[in-house]
Amino acid sequence: MDHDAAPVLEALARYHEAGELGFSPPGHKQARGADPRVREVLGDAVFHGDVLASGGLDDRRTRGAVLVKAEQLMADAVHAEHTFFSTCGSSLSVKSAMLTVAGPHEKLLVGRDAHKSVVSGLVLSGIRPVWVEPVWDEERLLAHAPSAAAFEQAFEKHPDARGALVTSPTPYGTCAELHAIADVCHRRGRPLIVDEAWGAHLPFHPALPAWAMDAGADVCVTSIHKMGSGLEQGSVFHLQGPYIDPLTLAQRADLLGTTSPSVLLYAGMDGWRRQMVQHGRELLGNALDLAAQVRAEVEAVDGLHVNGRDDFVGEGKAADLDPLPVVIDLAGLPVTGYQAADWLREEHHLDVHISDHRRINTQLTHADDRETTARLLAALRELAARAGQFPASPAVRLRSPADLRMEQTLLPRDAYFGRHEDVPVSEAEGRVAAEMITPYPPGIPTVLPGERLTRTVLDYLRSGVAAGMNLPDAASPDLTTVRVVADGPEALGGG
Repeated sequence: MDHDAAPVLEALARYHEAGELGFSPPGHKQARGADPRVREVLGDAVFHGDVLASGGLDDRRTRGAVLVKAEQLMADAVHAEHTFFSTCGSSLSVKSAMLTVAGPHEKLLVGRDAHKSVVSGLVLSGIRPVWVEPVWDEERLLAHAPSAAAFEQAFEKHPDARGALVTSPTPYGTCAELHAIADVCHRRGRPLIVDEAWGAHLPFHPALPAWAMDAGADVCVTSIHKMGSGLEQGSVFHLQGPYIDPLTLAQRADLLGTTSPSVLLYAGMDGWRRQMVQHGRELLGNALDLAAQVRAEVEAVDGLHVNGRDDFVGEGKAADLDPLPVVIDLAGLPVTGYQAADWLREEHHLDVHISDHRRINTQLTHADDRETTARLLAALRELAARAGQFPASPAVRLRSPADLRMEQTLLPRDAYFGRHEDVPVSEAEGRVAAEMITPYPPGIPTVLPGERLTRTVLDYLRSGVAAGMNLPDAASPDLTTVRVVADGPEALGGG
């Protein structure tokens, strides 16, 4: 295929060259109707790229096949059989994959370190999750993706499961043993879904971990905006193999997706594919070299430690590591990740990706250079030097990540849509959660609808909030109350 082509971008250029005049949405009509104050901030180029996908970029019957051609080029670029663009983020893409593999009350093996979008898919679909335990790092208090052996054991206990879903890379850059997990699934004639939202760049440099399609996955979901050059909400999902019908997958995506997709997002994904095919190896090679330098310089700062392969990869840990997420352990300083993230933003206008009770993740991409990383390094050195001046932070009460596991007593859908009540957190122990409670970022729920709440989990979350943890999806973000399934025989009656 001709990877010099960018079908979406070229069609958009033709649209402007032809002087197309729309008497259709969008109502701003190529910026003419937009508020001048908005145009001053956003610029007119945003509005000029915002046209209808059908009846604008392409004709009303999409006979130009603009999007189809762009998707075919993307599939060819990453060695997939089929590719689908989504303008609703990987949150929609992963739900589409789940609904294709399993239906209401059917079982799906799911790593318990899944993103909240996966849990939302369980709520919407009525799929019965079979939770597969992650690999818990008791020393560093975090989780890596479940092992192939854990999926094997889950299938042995639940041979009727329709497939499996694993998250790799994790938000901390650690990767699952995807080849082995895919083999576990395929020996049973079952598909593997990989939520690879953080791995869109993996196909384009040999020094990076293996990506899902090369590892044998059936469906792979990637967020182009996370580690690529696409715009926010730009997502791609890829398909290969005999276990999933591409038409069914497309229909599930159509069921959930918008009927007004953003051409801006399509254009960003189309252009990123061309950039990666033509220059990805060079760009990512430079990024990997830069990451190695940054890691060494951060490691030289007293009190800071960069988590590397020795920390995250090996027996009883992860299978591989993407070095571009520079995960910095702050345990050697009297400061939490929450405090560090807030200070870096307030004092240096630097935003980190993840902050938790002891870490920050300063994610690098091919867009970084010595100038951007010099600012980061200067700020980190000052953070370490001034850490003793930070006020003492309340301790987050977490002895072991395994202490956070709770019994799933109801399907997530039944608990979420059943009758509920809000109770004081002091009275929530033993009750069944009717909501997700998710430290964000990274967005991995601590509490799922249908789980029976324990004092250990409630104490962890309350102490986390006191220390700076963000719980944006809880009915009470400060966790003074918790939404639980109402008691009584009508508890699951809806409402």
